[in-house]
Amino acid sequence: MQCFRRQPKRSVSQENILREQSRRVAALNGIRLGLKDDKDLKFLLKGSQLLKVKSGSWRKERFYKLQEDCKTIWQESKKVLRSPESQIFSIEDIRDVRSGHKTEGMEKYAKDVPEYRCFSIIFKDQRKNLDLIASSEDDANHWISGLGKIIAHSNSMNQKQKLQHWIHTCLRKADKNKDNKMSLKELKNFLKEVNIEVDDYHAKKIFQHCDKSKTEALEDDEIEEFYKILTERKEIDKIFQKYSDAEGFMSCQNLVRFLYETQQEEDAVVAAPALIQRYEPNERAKRGNAMTKDGFLMYLLSDDGNIFNSSHRKVYQDMTQPLSHYLVSSSHNTYLMEDQLTGPSSTEAYIRALTKGCRCVELDCWDGPNSEPIIYHGYTLTSKILFSDVIKAIKNYAFKTSPYPVIISLENHCSVDQQKVMAQHMTTILQDMLLVAPVDGNKSQFPSPEQLKGKILVKGKKLSRREDPTGTNGNNNLEAEDVSDEDEAAEIEDESVKTEIQQKGKSDTLKLAKELSDTVVYCKSVHFNGFEDPSHPRAFYEMSSFTESKALKLAQESGTSFIHHNIRHLSRIYPAGWRTDSSNYNPIDLWNVGCQIVALNFQTAGTEMDVYQGRFQDNGFSGYVLKPEFLRDEQTKFNPKSITEGTWGTKKKLLLKIISGQQLPKVNKSKNSIVDPKVTVEIHGVQQDNNKKQTKVIENNGFNPKWDEEFTFDIEIPALALVRFVVEDFDMSTKNDFIGQYTLPFTSLKQGYRHIHLLTKNGDPYSSSTLFVYINIQDCD
Repeated sequence: MQCFRRQPKRSVSQENILREQSRRVAALNGIRLGLKDDKDLKFLLKGSQLLKVKSGSWRKERFYKLQEDCKTIWQESKKVLRSPESQIFSIEDIRDVRSGHKTEGMEKYAKDVPEYRCFSIIFKDQRKNLDLIASSEDDANHWISGLGKIIAHSNSMNQKQKLQHWIHTCLRKADKNKDNKMSLKELKNFLKEVNIEVDDYHAKKIFQHCDKSKTEALEDDEIEEFYKILTERKEIDKIFQKYSDAEGFMSCQNLVRFLYETQQEEDAVVAAPALIQRYEPNERAKRGNAMTKDGFLMYLLSDDGNIFNSSHRKVYQDMTQPLSHYLVSSSHNTYLMEDQLTGPSSTEAYIRALTKGCRCVELDCWDGPNSEPIIYHGYTLTSKILFSDVIKAIKNYAFKTSPYPVIISLENHCSVDQQKVMAQHMTTILQDMLLVAPVDGNKSQFPSPEQLKGKILVKGKKLSRREDPTGTNGNNNLEAEDVSDEDEAAEIEDESVKTEIQQKGKSDTLKLAKELSDTVVYCKSVHFNGFEDPSHPRAFYEMSSFTESKALKLAQESGTSFIHHNIRHLSRIYPAGWRTDSSNYNPIDLWNVGCQIVALNFQTAGTEMDVYQGRFQDNGFSGYVLKPEFLRDEQTKFNPKSITEGTWGTKKKLLLKIISGQQLPKVNKSKNSIVDPKVTVEIHGVQQDNNKKQTKVIENNGFNPKWDEEFTFDIEIPALALVRFVVEDFDMSTKNDFIGQYTLPFTSLKQGYRHIHLLTKNGDPYSSSTLFVYINIQDCD
């Protein structure tokens, strides 16, 4: 049995002092967030009772309160021996706050409660949504508005403000007796909290240096002195000194020189004054058109100092080319939240994929009760959701992240009657969003993403037409006919699935309803029978789906032919049947031969998804990336498996220096666990370019590790290469623990001194975890 030491009881006066201190800290954090005296913030800090909803029979009252750090929320729990950490969640973990009945849980279990009292907290990771009911409309509005403001203001804080907020929160946490002073013991605990191991000698040395009053405790200005020592960036000081004068100012002229010579910024003369106005906190320096060390640091930590080219954060590519000329962000079995055999299906999975920029989602449709089609992974124990609910979710979230077209990939196993219901739902719910006729009468090639903005296309089987290639005219009297059945679920390599298929007696054909057929305009599913004979070209709108193994075999054996096929036709690739754990394959080899719809399991984190998100953060996160010219040229002889001389772009040499890391997160939440970080740099591209190199391990320092290591990579085909930076916690006896990563296209790299803002395992940004690097790109001789 675990024993708990009883805390000494505080007097009333002590409690009042602590309460006042807490109020002051909360007020200060509110000011840092730009929410001074905000009524919603005050309400959240006071807290309120809310009904937590988990099922039709589980609806219980719990107390929720924003902590004084204005970063975390405490939730009451009735569970015995629940740890204090498990009762807290961070504002940074929240993806969205939705009012009303906007989640499956609310839709199912809270329909009896007015929408104006309901709201849901949606988390960034795979955590379940938190569905809540307030006692009044005012209380609900306070929570919805208050959380929205905190999230928005936290996101708008610069890196220095985030760092300051985080360190002061950790200082407060280390101050165990809440006397606003820091003893040597508390200082050591604080250093462990921020992920740095310092031996007793060095800890005492820092402490004595800051303890000017010789009171054996740091307070006020002494704590600020300690903060300055802790956050000192000597590697940046060194760069700044090279371009600044004796008074500590970098003139605009010297900033221009730094931007041009080191950062390789072509518009340095225009950029320098703008950067001073944007990032310089010192008014005197700003008036003198100069930059201080603080302003210089803020610039390097900003979007302008990011390794990713900020001009690529908006759509910059030509969006007027045929749809088949673009890579399309695509999800496999989008409805699944976990594995392929027993996991839950959810409309939330569609919302998450669409908000991550996905432009092609998959729907496996089966006959459901009450004449309502359902979606689930056929022959398995995955849960079922209504087709109509999925179409509503797609309608509501299709264009929140990107205005460019969404493709609904139908795998249809329904009877003719329920197919008619599917068509009716799509027509009535999606209305004008649903594309039902060729754009501008275009019947010879795909329209462009620009022409299809705001439109939803259906990919599926189509009835035979003898005249019009897009099927809008022709034999309109045909009500239904047999078409080949493409059953991906039947390919699952699982004994229970195979038994289920045998018992049901699966047919190779399916009767297709005209109403559903008519929703398919530009994406007609056909079986692949080999690359076309140029003298008998196939209709451009016919597209095939390939398993990863079939597609990789074609890429290996007939790379150039596959590229030619993908110039005019769309190709969809999906994971092999043995991936029942929802693991992913490497999309790179398929992009390299121009395959557009390379579908991955979005719910599964890992290298493959990191590379995927890295590729599609390009071009404004629009979900569409224009293929390089040599993958669009009908005369191309490019073959990624056998690179010869050609117009594939100039070969490059990447010179890269990993300098330092900042505020790396703890992997193991134990107080005494400190990370031992190492960085691996990976190149993903054509086979000749694939490479990786790694730094040494820095022991016991996740707060400000320094590597200062240089690497060189030769890049044969820059247009197809991606660069991935991975930070791991080294472990000699077991597999290294993942800390963070960042992946970007080689063509989006900025040169010079840059910060890399690390992402979590699920692809969400850490608030202040970064790498500091130097990048130089040269043409190869």
